[in-house]
Amino acid sequence: MSLAVRDLTIDLGGRRVLDGVSFDVPDGARIGLIGESGSGKSLTALAILGLLPEGAETGGSIRWDGRELLGLPDRELARLRGDDIGIVFQEPRTALNPIRTVGRQIAESIRIHEGLSKREARERAVAEAARVALPDPEHIVARYPHQLSGGQRQRVAIAMALACRPRLLIADEPTTALDVTIQAEILDLLLSLVDDDGMSLVFITHDLAVLSQIATDGVVLEHGRVVEQAAVPTLLTSPVSPVTQGLLRDATATLWRPGGLPDGAPGVGGQGQGGPV
Repeated sequence: MSLAVRDLTIDLGGRRVLDGVSFDVPDGARIGLIGESGSGKSLTALAILGLLPEGAETGGSIRWDGRELLGLPDRELARLRGDDIGIVFQEPRTALNPIRTVGRQIAESIRIHEGLSKREARERAVAEAARVALPDPEHIVARYPHQLSGGQRQRVAIAMALACRPRLLIADEPTTALDVTIQAEILDLLLSLVDDDGMSLVFITHDLAVLSQIATDGVVLEHGRVVEQAAVPTLLTSPVSPVTQGLLRDATATLWRPGGLPDGAPGVGGQGQGGPV
């Protein structure tokens, strides 16, 4: 068992914002956390990573390979991030430093965790840029975030998250800020990399249509509580919670066919036309 969350609670400003959340992420599993804005799914991810806002009070347990993460010193949590657990956030523009080249940012994450020289880290940064299908990686690593498209920035963020080959990737709404065609390409890329590296995946989304293509099991949250937990096919065909039923209604118009996307969109498992953007 890689990750085990048990009865996790979070209090912020005297208010309980997460209440008794429990789920497991076995080795190689793809688990989805799904819910509307404010449901607590992103806070759950921040708690796992030790990145909660100052003043947050936590209870319960988060164990990684049997090791308790709640209360772990910041230095040990920082080592865990990147080495064992990677994170891709929703908006790459805010996740990237605007005054540093993207290559330097990829290289820094490698140097911190692997102790490589600057030259070695830069060579790795170019290789990681190529791995996420960025065009002309030798030149693109010299650019700044504002010089890239939204899809390219998200590819950089993915390269940073996976550069040290973590065992678990947490992807927090990584395609929400992108248009639908680019969303499909980024999801395709994530699935390919997760498979190649044999990683576990926690995918956070508000969209059941997206979840149906990414995860095998889903954890549905509302107001900081788990309201349903089941295999994704069960959530799609016989949801129990009114929350899940509402998410399914919202997704019905765009729900992807089993094995593909709606007509005209690039399918998961194959890139669309025009190359990576």
